[in-house]
Amino acid sequence: MSGLFVCCSLFASLLTFNPSDGLLKNSLAAPAYFLQSIFSSNSLPAQTKNAKSYTIALVGDSMTHTLSTADPLRDALKSYYPEKEFGILNFGIGATSILTVPERLLTQTQREDEGLPAILDTKPDIILLESMGNNPLSELPLSEGLKKQNETLDRIVKIIEEERPKTVLIFVGTIAPLKEKYALGIVDLTAEQRISWANERIAYIKNHIKYAQTHNISLINLFDISQTESGEGRAEFISQKDFIHPSQEGIEFIQKQIADFIFNQKIIPR
Repeated sequence: MSGLFVCCSLFASLLTFNPSDGLLKNSLAAPAYFLQSIFSSNSLPAQTKNAKSYTIALVGDSMTHTLSTADPLRDALKSYYPEKEFGILNFGIGATSILTVPERLLTQTQREDEGLPAILDTKPDIILLESMGNNPLSELPLSEGLKKQNETLDRIVKIIEEERPKTVLIFVGTIAPLKEKYALGIVDLTAEQRISWANERIAYIKNHIKYAQTHNISLINLFDISQTESGEGRAEFISQKDFIHPSQEGIEFIQKQIADFIFNQKIIPR
């Protein structure tokens, strides 16, 4: 992995972009992509059909893989929908970026010694697409990386619209990191580098959230609700082993929030 040092002014212009705050004034600092996406939408449904059973695909990196068989999610959904059955498929693959998802939707992939089918071949009723911000496109300058992220999300949405037009797509902004301890004990970094790494990842997580908001895509914003008042990630949700992945409490929190969202937003008809 490699760090990316970004000045605060660039972060401010990218992460606080709002079309009502003077669009042209921010256009040089913010990706031009946002100028084209303010009124964008998609043709995917916001609610599934009424059925006895549902297939839910979890798509992401190791933050998703950590959820394993997602038993807490299944149990929470069963408590909300006792008459329905849920097949939950975890397609999380560690050390992969958002750039891998278009191919994973359509072709078989490998996760360590395990072969995974093409995601869309499993005919999911719901796809939960995690932000994958913990695997940023560090080989690119931040502005170019965010633009590439947006372009890839465009491709993902288009593929699902064309191949599985009745699938509900939900974006998931993952839990906020502990900036001062990010990857502590795993990667040898200075204090400044550690914060820089965390800030880069935050930029990609926030951009994932922004994309959902500007494209009328359902959004589970774990990032905002997993922060303290000071804007730091909540320590109880972060593994003390690597200070990257969710702790057991974090794993349960993530899955409970997903189930609550599906029920409260009536993604599955009651």
